[in-house]
This record gives sequence, structure tokens and C-alpha cells, in this order.
Amino acid sequence: MSAARGTRDKHGAPGGVDLAARGRARRRALQALYAWQVSGTPIDGVIEQFRHEQDMEVADLDYFEDLLKGVARHVEELDAGLTPFLDRSVAQVDPIERGVLRLAAYELRFRADVPYRVVLNEAIEVTKRFGADHGHSYVNGVLDRLAAQWRAPEYGIARG
Repeated sequence: MSAARGTRDKHGAPGGVDLAARGRARRRALQALYAWQVSGTPIDGVIEQFRHEQDMEVADLDYFEDLLKGVARHVEELDAGLTPFLDRSVAQVDPIERGVLRLAAYELRFRADVPYRVVLNEAIEVTKRFGADHGHSYVNGVLDRLAAQWRAPEYGIARG
């Protein structure tokens, strides 16, 4: 049976996806994206650095790489989508929250296989871990409005 027809792995994830490894991939991707934003190093260099310097064997490496390359490739589109829901320019958003917003925006826009609620929950959790004290509230507000726009049918069904 295919993932589209409802198979689940031992963790309850569709299509054999290891949700814990994906969560670790998101956390590592945020750290790598932060390094990319601050250093200006090309994304392939950052990926290579993280592959060698970080404890990556417990993360979903393919997902990690997809997130980073996807954000780098679509950063202008992602920032343009986020801008109407920000109270300041993207450049003025704290680098951690900016990284979380970009990662989540990428998942909302280009990873329809990930439910929007999962995207928001993961973004909130990673912001609580790495961001400012109340950064998760800001991230939640921005992403909830973005999800209503970019995932309107799914958002509408979930909201009843």
C-alpha cells in the first residue's frame, strides 16, 4: 500500500517518515540557516560544513538538505510571502526567528506532504528552544496567517 493510501510506519508517520529524524533535521537546518544568514557562505558550503561538524547521523539528511537548498533557492519568494504579516522588514526580524519563518514558509509553500499544523508546531517548538523568550508567539502569529493564505483549503478544513 502506498503512502497516499494510508500506510504508516512504526512511529505513525505516513509513508515511512521518521518524525523524530525530521524534527532533528529541522533543528539542524535552523542552525545551518542561521550560519548562512550571518556568514554569507554559499548554502552548499554550509551544508558540507554541517555534514562534517554536527551530529547528523540522527537527522533526516535528505530533509535537512532539501530545507536548506529550498530556502536558499526561494528566499525572495518566501520573504515576499512573509512580509505582509510582519510588523517590520524581514531584515529587522531576529536572525533565529527569521530563519524559523523562512524554513516554515518553505515547508508551507513547497512541502504539501507536511500538514500545515505540523509545520506550525515544529516552528513554535524550535523557536522556544533557540529563539527569544516570546519569539514563539510572534512566529506563531505570522505563520498562522501565512498558512491561511498559502494552505487555504487545508487551513479551512482544519478550522472547521
